[in-house]
Amino acid sequence: MFLNETTKRFEIGGVDVLQLTQDYDTPLFVYDSAKIEAQYSKMKNALKKVKKVKINYACKALTNITILRLLKNLGSGLDAVSYQEIRLGLEAGFDPKDIIYTPNSVSIEELEACMKLGVKVNIDNIETLEYMGMNHPNHPLCIRINPHIMAGGHAKISVGHIDSKFGISIHQMPLVERLVDTLNIQIEGVHMHTGSDILDVDVFSHAAALLFNVARKFDNLKYIDFGSGFKVKYKENDIETNMEDFGNMMSERFNAFCEETGKDLTLAFEPGKFLVSEAGYFLARTNVIKQTTSAVFAGLDTGFNHMIRPMFYGAHHHIMNISNPLGKPKIYTVVGYICETDTFGWNRKINEIKEGDILCFKNAGAYCFSMASNYNSRYRPAEVLIHKGAAHLIRKRESFEDLLYNQTDPQLDFNSEKAGNS
Repeated sequence: MFLNETTKRFEIGGVDVLQLTQDYDTPLFVYDSAKIEAQYSKMKNALKKVKKVKINYACKALTNITILRLLKNLGSGLDAVSYQEIRLGLEAGFDPKDIIYTPNSVSIEELEACMKLGVKVNIDNIETLEYMGMNHPNHPLCIRINPHIMAGGHAKISVGHIDSKFGISIHQMPLVERLVDTLNIQIEGVHMHTGSDILDVDVFSHAAALLFNVARKFDNLKYIDFGSGFKVKYKENDIETNMEDFGNMMSERFNAFCEETGKDLTLAFEPGKFLVSEAGYFLARTNVIKQTTSAVFAGLDTGFNHMIRPMFYGAHHHIMNISNPLGKPKIYTVVGYICETDTFGWNRKINEIKEGDILCFKNAGAYCFSMASNYNSRYRPAEVLIHKGAAHLIRKRESFEDLLYNQTDPQLDFNSEKAGNS
């Protein structure tokens, strides 16, 4: 998003942002296709020294079907964690063989349903691996390893440590090997994901060493999947994972492993936030400015029902007043309209805000709309994609009819006579 020096109005891909709020109302999610394309190319270029690379978009970050089609067109595969995400991927045109299903704590019924769709299956516990070996001995599988590495921005997004529910412990590999040999299980891939917002390239290097050791145990591997977790910028002048350094390190180590073992493998990753976070913007209108003894609150026409990350993760989203780009900065605490503690940012320096001003949240592409709800019976927002200089509505704003859509009215008689009445 850039400030047009002539009009003094912000634009995304050449489209006036304030005009979007007039055309589509608020709150509103806006995505920039050019940024998604740039992030995808950035990752591909970082790994250009590797013969075979597969990027599988972790679609839980943002599952709008238009975004899925955009990424498919770029050459991406899909990382799905549910039957429903697989169905969305198929609806978007992904080939089943380009979808890898990485579930956690799902039922056997869901696992069986997903297998019937023909997707790759990534197993993350011993019991399910044994079930698959007993019931589907000829179905190639990937196994997800828990490396016992504490990595990520904080505990809630670190998923590869010893107390995590994800993956098969690396210390259980002897048992995995016995099951594979006894049940003739075909292992086509090994997988690891340690967390999100990982800045230190050395974390990936350490994880690579562990996963390569696991990969040596299986003769018929086709791919090694290192998950994702790359850090993106959340603040002005913020730091991010150096993709060039990461690409050089990973390419050198992966190519050396393939040469050493004589294996012609695919190097796979499953970025979500990295591809779509910075492409997203969330626009909300200021309902009220409220001065108290301790703060000045800017209250918006949205809440954590639409963007839960600040309250759930303590995530930082840069907030701008795009209605007053040249205004004098003041200190505000930005809050929502949900009947709970509902704070987007404490003591933020923002250009002077008045009722009716439009505030913009950056980094709203990942885990924002996808985690939105109807709490307080509020409608979920519309979504718009900016593509080739034009705005396209890719999800309509919900209405009252949507709140009632799946509710049924059995026409029960709730009238009753009070005790003692004749």
